[in-house]
Amino acid sequence: MLKQFIDAHVHLNTLSDAKMKLALERNVSFLSINTDIPFFQNLDEQEATVHALQKKYPDRILQITSFDTQYWNTDKWLPHALQQIKDGISRGAVGVKIWKNIGMDESVKDLDGNFVMLDDERFDPIYQYLIDNDILLIGHQGEPKNCWLPLNEMTVDSDRDYFSGHPEYHMYLHPEFPSYEKQMEARDNVLKKFPKLKYVGLHLFSMEWSIDEVAKRLDLYPNTKTDLAERICHVELQAKENWEKVRAFFIKYQDRIIYGTDVIDDGSMNDEELVGRFESLWQHHYDFFATNKTLSAPEFKGSFKGLELPEEVVYKIFVQNAVDTYGFNINKSTN
Repeated sequence: MLKQFIDAHVHLNTLSDAKMKLALERNVSFLSINTDIPFFQNLDEQEATVHALQKKYPDRILQITSFDTQYWNTDKWLPHALQQIKDGISRGAVGVKIWKNIGMDESVKDLDGNFVMLDDERFDPIYQYLIDNDILLIGHQGEPKNCWLPLNEMTVDSDRDYFSGHPEYHMYLHPEFPSYEKQMEARDNVLKKFPKLKYVGLHLFSMEWSIDEVAKRLDLYPNTKTDLAERICHVELQAKENWEKVRAFFIKYQDRIIYGTDVIDDGSMNDEELVGRFESLWQHHYDFFATNKTLSAPEFKGSFKGLELPEEVVYKIFVQNAVDTYGFNINKSTN
């Protein structure tokens, strides 16, 4: 494993010390991402939790701010959302997140009852404000494509297990919601309309099922990058089928791919479970990208070989790209 690396996609929503002691032991830094999720703390509480951790563990955590949809369909909404962004940035956030509730939340509709999508013109002032002030936007739109497929056509067991247990989130059962294609189209429309927008398409641009589709977006939108959070198993599945193609993808786009796990620290795991989760993911992911070991994943059957990427490519994915994108202060001599 690298002597120092960055997990650039986590949600640190508790004051538990265990994860931070592990981070100090392993010389890991975190990007904690505030998100307007109903079952999370509210955005102010998420920010306060991370600020408390930052004070206790300086130079170890950076934070992304966000905005909510309170006052939607009223004149108060835009000033409220912009103020949330301004406040978050003024308090040290290194970017802004927009979440999948835009396009997938029944409470975020227009006055005619239509789902509001990412390319709705009411968001344009926010995009322009971010451009004008050189602020990064990171986005999670839609769900894995499996969400719109019947269970027997899903590609990984983790999705199959989750959506079979949560049919309310299984979009295949809810055709009244916007399609996967509509979600991706709306996101792409924004990137076309605002080419100067600095943007990270989280979760492999929500196109985890095809590195060809991810590559297409990276080519079309040169101001964008992507991260790997919670989608590495989908890459591993593609490596099982076409190892050379997957390896070539990471070498070609080595400057635009950022490592992250998407571990949610919300108190549902005890300290031992949380530390074990981080440790197992970090080691497995490093083995996949840096070695030629024969590996397996719990999300699908069969084995695959690690990509054995060049050391400089591994360093970019696990460290340098997060430094360049989010502003981490990393001493390269310790690696």
